[in-house]
Amino acid sequence: MPSHAWRIEGRRRPSGRLGVDFSPASRNCAGVFPTSANCGVVIPCHNEALWIAGVVRGARSYLEHVWVVDDGSEDGSSREAQEAGAIVLRHERRRGKGAALATGWRAADQAGLEWVILMDGDGQHVPADLPVFLEPGRTERLLIGDRMAAAGTMPWLRRWANRGLSQAISQLVGRDLPDSQCGFRRLHLPSLNRLELRSEQFEIESELCVAFARAGFSIGSVPVQVRYGSGVSKINPVVDGWRWYRWYLSERRRETVPRSASIQRP
Repeated sequence: MPSHAWRIEGRRRPSGRLGVDFSPASRNCAGVFPTSANCGVVIPCHNEALWIAGVVRGARSYLEHVWVVDDGSEDGSSREAQEAGAIVLRHERRRGKGAALATGWRAADQAGLEWVILMDGDGQHVPADLPVFLEPGRTERLLIGDRMAAAGTMPWLRRWANRGLSQAISQLVGRDLPDSQCGFRRLHLPSLNRLELRSEQFEIESELCVAFARAGFSIGSVPVQVRYGSGVSKINPVVDGWRWYRWYLSERRRETVPRSASIQRP
C-alpha cells in the first residue's frame, strides 16, 4: 500500500462477529438498518467558529453522537463545538477535508456505530434534513444528498462546476449520480472499512463515489436543502481543481467499475 494511503481496518463488533454479511447476495443491502442509536454525525471544520455551534446543536437534536474534527483552526472552532455538545478531535495543523473526515469516521467506527452521516461545518447543510438519511428502507451503503432541485440558489460558478464534475463521475462509474459533490451523505462503516482511499483533500467526495461503486456497493440519493451564507468557499478553484483533475485522470486509468453496482433514487 502506498505510504500516502490510509485504510480503516475492519474490526469485530462486541457480539464477536462483523456487523454485516459481505457475501455477494448481500452487497446491495446493508444487514443493519440505520437508526438514531447506531448512526452518528461527523463534521469537519476549519475556521468555522461563526457557524459550528449551530450546526452541532442542530445535529444533536436528531442524533446523540456528533464528532467535530477541527482541521487546524485558529479561530476558536474547537471551543464553540465542544460547548455545543460535540466530541471534538483536533488536527494541530491543517491536513485537508479528506483527512479530517477519516479521523472522524474512524472515531465513529471505534465507538461501535454502524453508520455515519457527514456534514459540512459552515452551515450549508440543514440539520433538519438528517431524518431523510434515517428513513426506513433506505439501506444503500452510500446515500448522497441531492441539492440539484434547488440548483438555482447555488452561486453560478459552483453550480457550473458541480454539474460538470458530477457528469464526469457519472461517466466514470457508468450510471447517473446527480450530485456527486454533495458532502451531506451517509456511509455504512463496515462497507467503508473494506475500501482503500487515498484522498486527503476536497476530492474525497468523488473518490467515495467511485470506491463504493467499484466495490459493487449500492449508492442512492435523497433530496436535501442547501443554504449559502456570506462565507467564502475554502475550495481554491486553481489548486483544488488541478488536484481533482489529476485524481480523475488516475481513476480513468484504473479498471472499469462493475455494472452490477446499483444507483438508487427515491
